[in-house]
Amino acid sequence: MRNLEQVLAHAENYCENNGSRLTIKRKQVLTGLLISDKALSAYELIDFCKGEFGETLQPMSMYRILDFLNNQDLVHKLNLANKYVACEHINCNHEHLVSQFLICVECQSVKEINISKTVMTELQRNVLQVGFHLVRPQLEMNCICDACITSQA
Repeated sequence: MRNLEQVLAHAENYCENNGSRLTIKRKQVLTGLLISDKALSAYELIDFCKGEFGETLQPMSMYRILDFLNNQDLVHKLNLANKYVACEHINCNHEHLVSQFLICVECQSVKEINISKTVMTELQRNVLQVGFHLVRPQLEMNCICDACITSQA
């Protein structure tokens, strides 16, 4: 729990330094994502907040909170799964490479890794060559994790 408290304190300071606030409700939602071992939907987070904190959040409020956390780079929205995960680098103070998300199609666990600058440069070049412009470089890949592969054997 101490690590969770440290991460939340870091996130709170990060928001303050950027001119915003990590309110109690935002902190509760972030807590849900930090302690989860998989990506969560807005509705799963509504259930989490109700069960853990007795807090009833309406879907629109949850989406506003998630948009805020996403804009602060504290969480990532996974478009393929329409779910959210806490940033793996939430406690860091330095800039990171582009994120790639490996999403297990069996258990929904998610691993965030970085894409090298060389690979990103090649991807951007390929996009431009066919007349498109990269808007959001985040990559998401459907995979099967080692634990699920082992359980299938």
